Amino acid sequence: MCMVIFAPIFAICAFATCGGYYGHLQVKVDCADRRQNNRSINIDFGYPFRLQQVHFKAPLCKENRDEIIFLEGDFSPAAQYFITVGVFAFLYSLLATIVYVFYQNKYLKNNRGPLVDFVVTIIFSFMWLVSSCCWAKTLSDIKTATNPTQVLLLITSCRAQENKCTATAEPLWSRLNTSVVFGFVNVVLWSGNIWFVFKETGWYKTGQRYPTRSASGKRSGSMRQRLYSESSFDQPEENSAPSRQNSFNLSKGDFDHQLQRQASINQSQVSFSLPQTYLGKPVIYDREDKVASQGPMIFVNEM
Repeated sequence: MCMVIFAPIFAICAFATCGGYYGHLQVKVDCADRRQNNRSINIDFGYPFRLQQVHFKAPLCKENRDEIIFLEGDFSPAAQYFITVGVFAFLYSLLATIVYVFYQNKYLKNNRGPLVDFVVTIIFSFMWLVSSCCWAKTLSDIKTATNPTQVLLLITSCRAQENKCTATAEPLWSRLNTSVVFGFVNVVLWSGNIWFVFKETGWYKTGQRYPTRSASGKRSGSMRQRLYSESSFDQPEENSAPSRQNSFNLSKGDFDHQLQRQASINQSQVSFSLPQTYLGKPVIYDREDKVASQGPMIFVNEM
């Protein structure tokens, strides 16, 4: 979103401040023989800064004629590269804005849009960095080549000490300095946008879906597995509880049947109570009141 809002603006500011630059330099030559006094020389230059093509006429004080002098240096490659990156970045940011607003579904389909956007953003970040650094160095060289002191040394009449040469006007560099600043602002903007574009790719979503487990996470996972195994080990005990209860109920029924038989034989006993019972292994009695088989035992406290 930050690229959609600010990238076109800063791209326009970068190539507009560089591409529309116009510099003006003026020097004055006073000859010692007074043949040509107060001779003003105007030197104009600008983008793409092919200074070797910029020429001007300077007086030859001794010969009473003019000479043609060219400035030194061709700084067009770095300047044109900076402008090209700015223009293409502006066009791509506009295209991305249209896709984000009107074709969001197609952009996210099959994860192709975010991947392409991610790669292009990295490329433009690198290109902005290279072009801004090259343009900053080139601007320093342009300032040196158009320095009034350096230009006066190119004039033959100014090399003689009897002649007087001065600079009456110097170029203003604030606009080109601003272009360098906007170039590095674009570097920060596009580099920071890499993270936001990366979040839209499937790589980031895959990393979120399957996070890496740390050592503490592995220990907690092993602890949960151990607790689960212990609970599964205890489950048969819980399942066997109903079977023991059923066997206890069956043993209790047999015991009640025996009590009824004893009550019919011993009529003198009016009643009996069974206040407490203890469940052990069940005991099965045969007809002779002998223990045939020993199971869970039941102890009865008679009152």
